[in-house]
Amino acid sequence: MPEQNSKDSILDYLRIKPSPQSIDYVENKKQFHLYTLLTEQRHPKTWTLSSVIRENTSEGLKMLRAVDEDISEMIDRFSEDLTLAEKAVNAIYRAIKGKRKIYFYGCGSTGRLAKMMESTLWRPFWRKVKNSGLWEKLSEHLPDDIEDQLIGEMTGADRALISSLEGFEDLQLIGRLQLTDRGIEKGDVVFCVTEGGETSSVIGTILTALGQYGKPDEKSIAEAAGNLFFVYNNPDNLLLPFERSRIVLQNPGITKLNLTTGPQAITGSTRMQATTSEIFVLGSILEEALYRVMKEYLSPEELMLAGFVPETDLYSRLKSFRDVKISVDNTIDPMREFTESETETYAKRRFSTYFAGDALITVFTDSTERSPTFRLYPLDTVNADARRSWIQVWTESRDIKEAWQALLGRGFRGLEESFYEPFFEEEIDDPYLKSVALKSLANAGNDQERFYDLSFSESNITRNTIHPDDIGVIVCVDDEHAPSEVPGSGFRKFAEYFKMKGAKVILITVNGRKGSLSEKPLAADVTINIDLPSFPDPIGLRKQIALKMLLNTHSTGVMAKLGRVIGNTMTTVNPSNLKLIGRATYLIMSHVNDTIAGRHWTDRHGAFRNLTFGEVNAVLYDAIDYVSGNNSGQTAEVALSIIRILEALKNCDYISWEGAQNILDCQGLDAFLTEHNPTLGSAPPSEQSPHR
Repeated sequence: MPEQNSKDSILDYLRIKPSPQSIDYVENKKQFHLYTLLTEQRHPKTWTLSSVIRENTSEGLKMLRAVDEDISEMIDRFSEDLTLAEKAVNAIYRAIKGKRKIYFYGCGSTGRLAKMMESTLWRPFWRKVKNSGLWEKLSEHLPDDIEDQLIGEMTGADRALISSLEGFEDLQLIGRLQLTDRGIEKGDVVFCVTEGGETSSVIGTILTALGQYGKPDEKSIAEAAGNLFFVYNNPDNLLLPFERSRIVLQNPGITKLNLTTGPQAITGSTRMQATTSEIFVLGSILEEALYRVMKEYLSPEELMLAGFVPETDLYSRLKSFRDVKISVDNTIDPMREFTESETETYAKRRFSTYFAGDALITVFTDSTERSPTFRLYPLDTVNADARRSWIQVWTESRDIKEAWQALLGRGFRGLEESFYEPFFEEEIDDPYLKSVALKSLANAGNDQERFYDLSFSESNITRNTIHPDDIGVIVCVDDEHAPSEVPGSGFRKFAEYFKMKGAKVILITVNGRKGSLSEKPLAADVTINIDLPSFPDPIGLRKQIALKMLLNTHSTGVMAKLGRVIGNTMTTVNPSNLKLIGRATYLIMSHVNDTIAGRHWTDRHGAFRNLTFGEVNAVLYDAIDYVSGNNSGQTAEVALSIIRILEALKNCDYISWEGAQNILDCQGLDAFLTEHNPTLGSAPPSEQSPHR
């Protein structure tokens, strides 16, 4: 058995010298070392997910579904005192009545939340009202362009819906600039949403909005606090050590809505419980504000036509979440078939195509969020030589522009380089951040619309040939697919096209109205019906949340079955910004140190001290250079680094990146780690349970 010297450094074995970038990150970027946050911890309910779901898909899906109970518990706690929530309701109510803007801003998953608030909840509601006889009565009191009154914006604007734009998230500057660019002024209502509570671009937005209120005297503080809201999912005591978070949390001019649910089902994957809870709570607040405005002008019968049940209050809206969750839990059996079908498709190196109408943003969000979480290719551009993205999303439209209009409820909106570039050049001091931000800015303009085609059009069909091993997934809301009984309609045409090609068809329906399902359902190999309780859902919030939970559970299950999750850690995460670099470093360090501390390892290979954050970060940056320099596509730096480090420690000798790559390709990280750490699939120790 080799003797290992506790003084040896892994960097000596690997012949790595920390790069200036790594040294700077370790020494000067401590505000982005976020592994202490609750959202970054491992959840005990899904600790052994990867091993369980490989053996039994249903049991793995149940593990994932179980974590959404944390949202129900958070809502129960939140509902005990609705003072702050009522403050938010009143702010939106005043804004609607006073014809002020309502601005939702987020980054990544919470940015897509902001888009959903505008394009899936707000705009369709007003379209529905305007197409009814109710608008004639309401138009006397509300502006004709009320659909434009609420703006959902994300860091990087609409192009960031496709994939993250590197460098933007780490800049408070861009939050300030986008707020200005969208014309948000003092007196407008601003909701800044960040899963972790520390996202720089979101904090830049709320601080800029606060600055519009001038000198912080008693009057301006009260006025600001009535309009400015910061929404987040971590305990305050864990955020206060971070200066940018502390500035917000301790400022009386900002109202804080803390929606802490706990660790995520997949470690750090805040697209799941954190964002789900934020959408539901903010959606309920928006729904209540709309009700209070409309009940001033409409009779009880007219309110019912608009989808509201008189006397339903904010408390009952929030508490309805638990039944929505149960309705998704009840779909485990057909969901298993869906998950296994899509897993099989990708295992055969084939593709999936999703088709949606009213659920388009929810479907699109789940598909694009898979890319950074599980290191997949982002959506293909129209000029791609060959298809690489595992998934694409289509909707019934004739061309690219019409498809974006269907997705957003408005035209595509990018960032004008001429406005942002001078500020980037003058105000970003960090050379690395300036370089990547300017590069991202060049890919964030209005021209980006034409590169991504979501239309179910002849040109897109021709460009994307369907194979018998592909899968087509149709997602319908209420009786949306009833028109499919009409020959030539989008839903039926899509189903028939995939059937003609010999591909499998999955049908997902979410039904909030009894008897709304078509009597002539589409022919599908697997059908999933989410039957929601009969609770009023005027803006479609509960339908979209139910779909989001189902799709998040399903897509995470697929990736776990494909080996892109180890235990419940996202070991394929793309370290594309400062926060994710910290997460990736911590994941490598945790898996390596857990392995070398185990009896199985020490009996065979001897003892070695725990690796430090700095050592691991140096290896990670070297891995990033290797992957980018070798155009290694979907290769995960985290997995590659873990294998290279453990192989070097095992043999007390050098191993190249190519050697580690060969092991990863032949064996996979899960099998490699299990071989060296057989306890990996064991239940978590009790001390690892999340604190509340």
